[in-house]
Amino acid sequence: MTAPFATQTSQARAGEWFVLYGLSVLGALLLSALLVEATDGDWRPVVNALLDGSVRGKGRWGETLGAAGPLLIVALGTVISGRAGLVNIGQEGQLFVGAAFATYLGFVIGGPGPLNVVLILFFGATGGALWAGIAALLRYWRGVPEVLSTLLLVTVGAQLVAYGLRYDWLLLAPEGDRGNRNQVSEQLADDNRLPRPDLFGNEFPITVYIAISLAVVVSIVMARSVWGFRIRMLGRNPRVAQVSGVSGTHYGATALMLSGGFAGLAGACMLTGGAFAFGNYQLVPGFSANIGWTGLLVALVAREKALIAIPIAFVFAGLRTGSSFVGSTGVEGRVTDVIQGLLVLALLVPPAVMFFRDRHRARVAAMGRV
Repeated sequence: MTAPFATQTSQARAGEWFVLYGLSVLGALLLSALLVEATDGDWRPVVNALLDGSVRGKGRWGETLGAAGPLLIVALGTVISGRAGLVNIGQEGQLFVGAAFATYLGFVIGGPGPLNVVLILFFGATGGALWAGIAALLRYWRGVPEVLSTLLLVTVGAQLVAYGLRYDWLLLAPEGDRGNRNQVSEQLADDNRLPRPDLFGNEFPITVYIAISLAVVVSIVMARSVWGFRIRMLGRNPRVAQVSGVSGTHYGATALMLSGGFAGLAGACMLTGGAFAFGNYQLVPGFSANIGWTGLLVALVAREKALIAIPIAFVFAGLRTGSSFVGSTGVEGRVTDVIQGLLVLALLVPPAVMFFRDRHRARVAAMGRV
């Protein structure tokens, strides 16, 4: 009787999750429709514009996949730091600094095309990891909360990159290569770019394959390896982890630097495979384009689960690429940011509801035993 009862309980709980998520998403969509109507718009053309701009238009789902790749890579790094109990919210700066490292060292070292692409990706990950390493040093040496240091380092990183884009001995392109643009780096040569295969008329960088492969690796490592077990132990109960011989400093710093490394890798992927959406193979002011912030949201909505982050990244990328078509409906394109925020809230409501419900049930059960 125990096994069937457990199965029924598991099925009932899964049904509760399904209903909660369905109602939450439906509520977010209804609020979004009301918002559009309140701004003298019509929600139907807005929905059609979002779909046309993200998946239905010619070549659009290729663009959406191209945006989803970096979002997923950033999210995977956030999953690692989150599982270790650390709150890294500086992915935007780590991505930007990683892209700057990749740009500078990629041009300084040079080399054959395919080899230099690998070096650019490596330097991007290294730059992001080193930038997150500053926050790790402050966290474990001086006790500065990483949630504060990583956020402040976003501004510092942006200023450093802006400084580098002022001088041609750092990041600024020679005057003849800049045209009318004042602060841009040199453009990557054709053989220093990630391939962009064409599939059913949609062109997208192989960043997508890299991101999905990394998601599978992160999922397996976090769930099946000793290292992943220790990271999860550290995140759930630091005292138990310490008693068990898991060094909070070592594993925590490693997780935080890996998180920054993934963000920096995303920046390098945007540089080598991003085309016009991300600076047209050049480092430019505003290059990060909020990919770091949005990747953080992807990890948050996916509840720090690497494989679930894959479809979530595609949804957020679709909202990003579809927003460019919303303006044609007469509605401000920024409405997609509000829709995105409502969807984030909708996907965070069910875990909160289930938490309070489980706590209430446990309390009632404890009172019954008394």
